Amino acid sequence: QVQLVESGGGLVQAGGSLRLSCAASARTFRGNAMGWFRQAPGKEREFVAAISWSGGSTFHTDSVKGRFTISRDNAKNTLYLQMNSLSPEDTAVYYCNAEGKFPMGGPFASWGQGTQVTVSS
Repeated sequence: QVQLVESGGGLVQAGGSLRLSCAASARTFRGNAMGWFRQAPGKEREFVAAISWSGGSTFHTDSVKGRFTISRDNAKNTLYLQMNSLSPEDTAVYYCNAEGKFPMGGPFASWGQGTQVTVSS
């Protein structure tokens, strides 16, 4: 039972942009806050951004604030992460998940495969 499928990653030069998508099952998506997470080589998975169920409230961690924007389309059960002004420090595998509450309730669905983002200098 696949509940989360991330896509949109790729190779981009520093300063470039990417938009990630997360296709979720209705069971996972509907009624829940959602979040983006990432895991860089040799590091633990970390929180990136979260969005409330309605989409009316968002929160972005300091390292991406002003550069990344989380959004969602509830009609499509899809979560997005627009990433601008990318730097090599953003290189990681990016994952999405449902949150127990907004903004930092903790992920509670099974993790998907993630999508690789590689930023060259």
